[in-house]
Amino acid sequence: MPVTLLLASASPARLATLRSSGVEPLVRVSGVDEDAALAEAEARHGRLDAADVALLLARAKAEDVAGAPDDLGADLLLGCDSVLELDGEVHGKPADAAEATERWHRMRGRSGVLHTGHWLLDLRDVEDGGSGGMVGGTASTTVHFADLDDDEVDAYVASGEPMRVAGAFTLDGLGGPYVSAIEGDPSNVVGVSLPLVRELVGELGIAWHHLRTP
Repeated sequence: MPVTLLLASASPARLATLRSSGVEPLVRVSGVDEDAALAEAEARHGRLDAADVALLLARAKAEDVAGAPDDLGADLLLGCDSVLELDGEVHGKPADAAEATERWHRMRGRSGVLHTGHWLLDLRDVEDGGSGGMVGGTASTTVHFADLDDDEVDAYVASGEPMRVAGAFTLDGLGGPYVSAIEGDPSNVVGVSLPLVRELVGELGIAWHHLRTP
């Protein structure tokens, strides 16, 4: 029996990545205030490392959407969030062009780690095999950036793309030529680790191929 996935994300790259793997998810965007969620967590637990930040925000997005009235008939709900770790600091989307430019001046010719948190909820009724369970995990991929000159940085920032994505770069878009190599899962850099989602789905007792659109 096919299993319907609901994606709690506005990211077109995540949606395209899932579709390319044969999964056609429903989409509902969360209204989580990421800064407030992170501040509350750090007030309780102290400073979080980058991987934990990604997982915390993925869970917050999933639970926010799960708390909304659901008339979509989804079986599983997936929340994701990505951050870039550079010099021990955590970076999401740049606030503006100036921040994106400064970020690229630090990144060029160097390496960072892109962390994507994933939180998966089982929404199925018990009579349909549901457990009410939830599972999560973070995938991490090392990204090696090309050594861009100032004109290349300015041109890329002027495209507007760096302000729309975590880490101020893409692998599958205009930023692709500026990534010289990666170590790890490429789909994770795009925003959703397909191998990790397969593992999480399996932990809920569902085979990956049951998510694929017939």
